[in-house]
Amino acid sequence: MRTFTRTLSITAILAVLGAALGAQALVTSADLTRLETTATEIETLAATLAKTDATQAAEVRASLKDASEEISYLKVKLRKEGRVTREEYAALRDRLETLRLKATPGKVTGMPVAGDERPIAVVVPVGTEIDVRLQSPLNSGTAKPEQRFEGTTLVDVYLSGNVIIPAGSIVRGFVSSVRPASKIERKGSLTLSFDELRIDERSYRLRASVVKALDAKMTNDVTTIGAGAVIGGVVGGIIGGGKGAVIGVLVGGGGTMAATDGTEVDLPLGTVLRIRVDQPIEISIR
Repeated sequence: MRTFTRTLSITAILAVLGAALGAQALVTSADLTRLETTATEIETLAATLAKTDATQAAEVRASLKDASEEISYLKVKLRKEGRVTREEYAALRDRLETLRLKATPGKVTGMPVAGDERPIAVVVPVGTEIDVRLQSPLNSGTAKPEQRFEGTTLVDVYLSGNVIIPAGSIVRGFVSSVRPASKIERKGSLTLSFDELRIDERSYRLRASVVKALDAKMTNDVTTIGAGAVIGGVVGGIIGGGKGAVIGVLVGGGGTMAATDGTEVDLPLGTVLRIRVDQPIEISIR
């Protein structure tokens, strides 16, 4: 009898937990309202951005229009079907976050540092190459446009003897285009865009593209891997010589990675991407 009662108790607990988890997986009308609020904030940012960068602002507004239509679709779906998945919500939330970053001027954010010493502004020039280790896997067969990802810088970046981008700084970006392999086009392709560099509590606008990709399992010296981190004096090392490149991936113009062996572009967790800075980054140091 005790065993039967215990079994019923466990079954009841599992049922309650299952219901709770199912509820967490679904999206509420309040969640969609938050997305609308975010969209309104982005429109305000785009209006400000238009005064200094009309082209970028126009791109943001065009993408925002599509995202707003998607919000409306999800609201109708929730009302008629009573269900919107967390995956649908997260994908749209990530798209909006990408647009927010695109619409935000490249200014330093975060709390001021105590002390009388004034910060010094240094500029990371166009062409600087930085090695970034992916913190999550990416694959052209499963990735979605606007899907966000992040990585960490592999070695310190120096300028005039000062560390301006410490190893372990966060680099964030999104999938700007993806094409899975198919019967007609047998080679998958993947393009990654980078839009944020975060150093401690400060964020900077980043514009960069992939120029090389390295196998996550390689065991070469980390300073050789991160040769591009020395501004103004990039050492060839293993990347320059081609050794250690991710097998089956060819990086072309604009950072588009294409599979060379008739399959998908597969970037496992820990893959090292060498990225090239496409717009100057003004960084504040003390």
